[in-house]
Amino acid sequence: MVTDTQHRLVYYGNKTLRSVAQEITQITQEIRNLTDEMFAIMHKEQGIGLAAPQIDVPLQLLVIDIRSNKGPMMALINPKITAFSDETDGYEEGCLSLPGITADIIRPVSIQVEGIAINEKPVKFEASGLLARVLQHEIDHLHGKLFIDYLEDYKRKELNAQLKKIKKLNRA
Repeated sequence: MVTDTQHRLVYYGNKTLRSVAQEITQITQEIRNLTDEMFAIMHKEQGIGLAAPQIDVPLQLLVIDIRSNKGPMMALINPKITAFSDETDGYEEGCLSLPGITADIIRPVSIQVEGIAINEKPVKFEASGLLARVLQHEIDHLHGKLFIDYLEDYKRKELNAQLKKIKKLNRA
């Protein structure tokens, strides 16, 4: 499924972004290499999170680096949100697969997450603030959901011209 070829970012309109990613059943060297490649792509694009579907790989793998905001750098395999806080907050989100588009998105302020670290150890932790937001955004990618899906219909329709231009980036 994953090859050793160089991956690149895919954009809105790519079918992998709308598919449910497959669970990773074995953490191989190929998965470790893919994780390294994802960190490199995310850093090159100046992002703070990246999910495997964003590089056209339909696997449940994400990377995050929010050290610039005093947060962690991590890779998570098969992450699941097991609890959400009742408290929500709005925050302007963007996405490497939707360049130039940002929107204020309301999400739970804190969450509980379970997954597997790249060292194959199960992890379970609570996240709040920016880490919770980035995790929710990236885990949404693993379920074929984009942040613009949270917008009201009229706001999404206002983005149609931009979205058409972004779709063409997949052919570039």
